[in-house]
Amino acid sequence: KIDDLAEVDYSLSSSPAVFQPFIDLDLKGVFFPAGNYTDSPYVAASLTIPDQSDSMLYLAFSEYFFQTSSFAYYTAGAFTVTIVEEACSYFNINTEIFGSIIPEVAKYSVTPYPVMLKLMSTEIPIISLQKDSFTVQIQGSMEVLAVLPDSTIQSLFTLNIVANTSISLNIFDQKLMGSLCLNR
Repeated sequence: KIDDLAEVDYSLSSSPAVFQPFIDLDLKGVFFPAGNYTDSPYVAASLTIPDQSDSMLYLAFSEYFFQTSSFAYYTAGAFTVTIVEEACSYFNINTEIFGSIIPEVAKYSVTPYPVMLKLMSTEIPIISLQKDSFTVQIQGSMEVLAVLPDSTIQSLFTLNIVANTSISLNIFDQKLMGSLCLNR
């Protein structure tokens, strides 16, 4: 169990190979929603690690590992977040701000009301690996809701979002550092 949303099965995918200087263990790591072991919609591709003998331990992660984690967390609902009225009021986000950008909101709401933001992924995020980085493509939506004086909520508008980001990881001063680039 990783957390309340996901579990991982890291069973051996083949018998260990024992050689004079090393042991080769092939583990197949598959994520799945907590308490719901379901087959992944992905197929694991063969993974070959370059033959090197100057380190004590080598780890390799395939796209399959990341794809199943994305699938498990998406299925468990981890990519749906509601930013409640209190957090929006901390940043002073209200209907007046959106009304200055979107005229329809200004027509609807003369009095500034607090808002809630509902962010959600509408499809399983796609993770792909490159030589020196990996990309994450997320399709989602953001719904902006006005909180009316009687505590009911009224949907103001919804934005559909497609984001494609690249993430590069490097080790500096014995710390894993990452850089994030929004491609589109």
